Amino acid sequence: MLDVLISLLPVVLMSLYVFRGYAAKQIGICLISCLAAEALFVKIRNKPMSLMDFSALVTAVILAMSLPGTAPWYVGVIASFVAIGIGKIVFGGLGMNIFNPAMVGRAFVMIAFAGTMAASGYERAGSLVDIITQATPMDAFKQSSVVASLPSLLWGLTNGSLGEVSAFSCILGGLYLCIRRTASWEIPAGVVLAVLVIGGIDNLVSPETGWTVFHHLFGGALLFGAFFIATDPVTSPVTVKGKWIFGIGVGALVMVLRLFSGYPEGLMFAVLIMNAVTPLINQRTIPVPFGGV
Repeated sequence: MLDVLISLLPVVLMSLYVFRGYAAKQIGICLISCLAAEALFVKIRNKPMSLMDFSALVTAVILAMSLPGTAPWYVGVIASFVAIGIGKIVFGGLGMNIFNPAMVGRAFVMIAFAGTMAASGYERAGSLVDIITQATPMDAFKQSSVVASLPSLLWGLTNGSLGEVSAFSCILGGLYLCIRRTASWEIPAGVVLAVLVIGGIDNLVSPETGWTVFHHLFGGALLFGAFFIATDPVTSPVTVKGKWIFGIGVGALVMVLRLFSGYPEGLMFAVLIMNAVTPLINQRTIPVPFGGV
C-alpha cells in the first residue's frame, strides 16, 4: 500500500500543480470520506479497526484522481462511501472484494450525477493551462473532431479528471510500481499492446481523423488505469497467463468503447467488466505443476 501511495505522488503533484485548490479540495474530501467510511463500516461489522493498512488511503487517492476537480463536494463523499461500503466491506473487507472499490464508487456517481462529472467550469484566472472552460480532449474529439496535440497530452496541458491530465506522471509512477514488483508489469503491458494493435488498425482504416494510436495511449485515463487500477492484486488474476489476458481484455474493451460507443473514455467500465471475469480467468489459467499432467 505504501508503494502504491509513493507511486501516486507524481500524479498527485501534477494535479495540484495544474488545478491548485480544486485538486486539493477533491483529494481532501475523498481522504476524509474514505477513512470515515472505513471506520464506520468496520465498526458496524464488529471487526478490528483496519485504518493502519493504508488500503482506505489508496482507494481515496485513486478515487480522487478519477474525479474532476470541479465535482461538487457531495460527489466525492458519496463516491467514497460507496467505494468502501459496497465496493469493499460488503464482500468481507480487504482482499475479499471482487471489483476495484474506487471504480465502484466512480461508476455510481458517474451514473447518478452525470451532469456534475463533466471536467469543466474552472474559474481560476491566470491558470498554468488555458483549459479552464474547455472540454476534455476525449470529449472534444468525440463531439467536434478536435485533435489535441501529443505534447499537451504527454505533459498534462489538458483538461480532464485529476489523474488523467499527465501521461508522463502516470508512466513515472507506474514504472516505480513495476520495478518494485508491487504491480505485475504484464497487466499494463497487455493494456498497451491491445491499444497499439487496435488503435493501429483504426489508423490504417481511418487515417483522415488525425487521432492516432498515440492519442489513444496518452489521452484520457488509459495509462492511469493501466498502472494504478487494473493492477490491483485483489481484483486481477494471479497467474502470468491470466494477467496477460486481463490486460489485453481491458485495453481491447477500452478501444471498443472509444471507437464504437458514444462514450469517449471507457477505462472504468473495461476494468469493472474484466474484474467480473477474473475468477474465470484464474480457473482457466492454472499452470501445470512440475511433473504434473
